[in-house]
Amino acid sequence: MKTSDFNFHLPEHLIAQNPIDDRDASRLLHLSGSNFTDRTFSDLPKLLNNGDLLILNNTKVMPARLHGVKTSGGKIEILIERVIDEFSFFAQVKFSGKLRADNELLISNTIRMKVIDREKGFFLIRSDEPIHEVMSAQGQIPLPPYIKRDPNIKDTQRYQTVFASERGAVAAPTAGLHFTETIFSELRQRGIDIGFLTLHVGAGTFMPLREEQILEKKLHQEYFSVSSSLCHQIKQAHLKSGRIIAVGTTVTRALESLMMSGGLRDYKGFTDIFITPGFEFKIVDAMITNFHLPASSLMMLVSAFLNKETILKSYDHAIEKGYHFYSYGDVMYIEGK
Repeated sequence: MKTSDFNFHLPEHLIAQNPIDDRDASRLLHLSGSNFTDRTFSDLPKLLNNGDLLILNNTKVMPARLHGVKTSGGKIEILIERVIDEFSFFAQVKFSGKLRADNELLISNTIRMKVIDREKGFFLIRSDEPIHEVMSAQGQIPLPPYIKRDPNIKDTQRYQTVFASERGAVAAPTAGLHFTETIFSELRQRGIDIGFLTLHVGAGTFMPLREEQILEKKLHQEYFSVSSSLCHQIKQAHLKSGRIIAVGTTVTRALESLMMSGGLRDYKGFTDIFITPGFEFKIVDAMITNFHLPASSLMMLVSAFLNKETILKSYDHAIEKGYHFYSYGDVMYIEGK
């Protein structure tokens, strides 16, 4: 398997740089087998069945990008990957010159931090002040690198789902960005159950795939948790012959990781699951997902769920029809094979 097998050409003007005015007015490409139908996201409740269970990721994006300097000289940019405790965290760091253990960093001229170690491309850093307080005071929403502008006030709301509650992500679970209270109300009226889990999306999601990840079939680790109440909802959906519909690749990875590690139960831990064609899905029956980057692990995941040829054809269709791509772009609803 080669990453180039999952490549496609995307015209740059189709990369969404801003959110549209109404979340649920996004375009929706419905894939059922090999058939494509152009819709809008507000059509979604009509496409689901009474008894289905829709599962979303309630992670909340942190203002995880910080700017500062090395006390020895030179600017730095920190993107926090994961908070370890009140003062310590893993991060990607852009810097000039060299960055070593024991180097001291200065944020906003007053907040001191120290580099402790480096592990697999991430720096372990300790702050003199509680890191969540530092982020609240000095941090920026970490927009993805393909959004070619600085974050603004609107992004603090729109690069966040309306149901976000569990602080810890550095990237939004973008399939959830299209949901509104109006959509949730209509889903419930139609007898569709709604559940939540948590997977904190890490900065590694923006890093290109490394050869060893492909060979080992392991991605960067991300924390996730599944509650006993969600497990009960899943069992009830199965009793009613309802489908399990994952909102986003993060929910898909969390649910399939859960099943691979021992089945339905209350769970907290980490996953590095890398889903590629040939993977046997054990629990997810349908998926709602945004359009993904070429040759990415997420392109491989959606190709595994349906098949590579149909996914690439659907992307060609979306490009021809002028769909917008990536975080602030449009969305797909993929029913199983």
